[in-house]
Amino acid sequence: MKIMLFVCGEGLGHTSRCIPLAQQMQSNGHDVLIGAYGYSRELIEKKGLQTIEIPPEIQLVGDAGSLDLKGSVLATIKSGHLLGIREINKQLKEFDPHVVVSDSYYTAILAAIFRKIPVHLMINQSNMEEFFYDKGMLMRSIGGGTKAFYNAIFRKVDGIIIPDYPMPDTICRLNLDLEDELEDALFYSGPLVGKKYEDVEEAGLSRPHVLSTVGGFGYREPIFRKVIETARMDTTISYTLLSGPSVDPDDFTDLPENVTILRFIEDQFPYIKSSDLVIAPGGHSTMMEALSFGIPMLSFPDIGHNEQQNNATALEEDGCGRKLEYSISPEQLLEYIHEITNEGKLREKSRELHDLSNKLDGPSAITRMLESKYMK
Repeated sequence: MKIMLFVCGEGLGHTSRCIPLAQQMQSNGHDVLIGAYGYSRELIEKKGLQTIEIPPEIQLVGDAGSLDLKGSVLATIKSGHLLGIREINKQLKEFDPHVVVSDSYYTAILAAIFRKIPVHLMINQSNMEEFFYDKGMLMRSIGGGTKAFYNAIFRKVDGIIIPDYPMPDTICRLNLDLEDELEDALFYSGPLVGKKYEDVEEAGLSRPHVLSTVGGFGYREPIFRKVIETARMDTTISYTLLSGPSVDPDDFTDLPENVTILRFIEDQFPYIKSSDLVIAPGGHSTMMEALSFGIPMLSFPDIGHNEQQNNATALEEDGCGRKLEYSISPEQLLEYIHEITNEGKLREKSRELHDLSNKLDGPSAITRMLESKYMK
């Protein structure tokens, strides 16, 4: 079977989950071509997967770590990328897939519908109009049009894949606002993560151990530094902090002995498996990675980012993590860390989700579903 997989490149969460899906499809003997762009395409090609360049669908602009929504809408319109459907249509004609899977890349959805190719949309959010709330009359109008557009797309596709746990454990459930008549079209695959737990060798870190993926640049810097201050208060707990590409770890010359700062980790899974908890923002993919390995999370969702705020709320409601505010003190943060490392709270539910993730095997589940529908 020939499968074309399209990836939204705005945020690498889409990329990280599409890679294991494509690998599983190939392992099952299918011919897979991935449409991607920018750094997303580079990461996919490093995995030895066949890719093709596609036009960016949206263009994000901002300043000092803050997204300028109105500017992003105008920049996308001016760039002409909204007209990329003609290019995608040509690529579909040349590859001639039996089915298309599009991870939040809507241009491919429209082109596939036009060419009458079966198409499945993969999303972890359907309430995108919330981004336009409280942004003025023009933005509210755009938000209303956005909702109408997405609802029309949801009705037209052949299926909607939710790369998350089935209800009631769906972490992204507060970001799903789908019409009741679409219920039969939904497929909860389970998490799509780059490595299986049993295939990962631990990094051999001192325990108890905390892994923080909160970068040290821009508006997240206060949390990054707060974690360091928290680490000073109990040196029996070891920490690994990812600073991100914009921060030089050598600039931190007065670190406590129990803290290691790394700019980048090529493979985070050995570190996740070796940790007792993960501190991260509210991104869906990071939550899926940690929970599929049975690791609780302390989540600092970005302020004003509705999707992350909702993910973190669901995480806490399910008893596998905590939703924390930027204003938290180091003393309060240490209490939450002790809650997990000393008392073991939140671990039981996280381990249940680890077992469920193994049972579901998201990449295999999606591949089998497509095979049952389109292989003759």
